[in-house]
Amino acid sequence: MADKIEKDKVATVNYTGSYLDGQVFDSSEGKDPLSFLVGHRQMISGFEQELMGAKIGEKRKFTLTPDKAYGERDENAIQKMDKGQFPDDMNLEVGMIVGAQSDQGPIQFSIVAIDGEMVTVDFNHQMAGMTLSFQVEVVNVREATPEELLHGHAHGLGGYNH
Repeated sequence: MADKIEKDKVATVNYTGSYLDGQVFDSSEGKDPLSFLVGHRQMISGFEQELMGAKIGEKRKFTLTPDKAYGERDENAIQKMDKGQFPDDMNLEVGMIVGAQSDQGPIQFSIVAIDGEMVTVDFNHQMAGMTLSFQVEVVNVREATPEELLHGHAHGLGGYNH
């Protein structure tokens, strides 16, 4: 029986993700395929759900609503911060994505507006509230190694190297 995508397997896929208007936001085309450990929250939930049971060589197309992708937008995630909270040498620009450390680990936010000493930031994921389409081809499926299960991610080509 051919291996199929299921929890605790390492799946390797070629993929193209696009918005509903057809604009591609991410693709493995021209790069190594993507490897991920299934069932360990490496991928958005809907992506994994749609690939469950897929076999090597299988192609699937699917569309994910925000609840299965990056969630709905939360207007409470838009906040104003004092410019002094940013490093002095940071050249702040509207649209810029900034990474920071929080007590919950690394976070990203975008700069929405700059008004004098006040900076409006948005902690929503850049794709929150969006419906996304994917075309995926399964390249390989294999058993995860004990080390991968322990670390919670795939190693090697298309995965983590450490």
